[in-house]
Amino acid sequence: MDVAARTSANNYFEDFQPGQVIRHARGKTVTEMDNVLITNMVMNTAEAHFNAHRMQGGQGHGVFNDRVVFGGINLSMVIGLAAQDTAEQAVREVGMTNIRLKHPVYHGDTLYAFSEVLEVADGDDPKTGVVTFRHYGINQDDKLCVMADRRVALKRRG
Repeated sequence: MDVAARTSANNYFEDFQPGQVIRHARGKTVTEMDNVLITNMVMNTAEAHFNAHRMQGGQGHGVFNDRVVFGGINLSMVIGLAAQDTAEQAVREVGMTNIRLKHPVYHGDTLYAFSEVLEVADGDDPKTGVVTFRHYGINQDDKLCVMADRRVALKRRG
């Protein structure tokens, strides 16, 4: 498996080949502000995100020992970390499927993004092509936290 670090101008449709795996250059440490602010804004009031007392020792859900970060935030961060390499030439987002939240993320965890090219295909417009990526969010302990397939229409060169 070829895992190449990116953050370059090589992100047009023609630059992607099925089987290619990209390690994106940046990581993001998840802060309490990330979780509380955005989770409140979308009205997700689950105690697993907000009630530190209830979550101590797993007494709230019997699974988690601390507040967990809302999965939508984790997914957004991973897509954002991958965007410089996979969306800079985007004409439109076609869709996202197979979203999996595999491991909890806690305040202070750091997420890193990897992307695998699953498929490349011609677009509706001859100036674009559609790339299907599988994005992975890995934490500082190499645990897979987030996985999602994303289709995006990218500009062709020239």
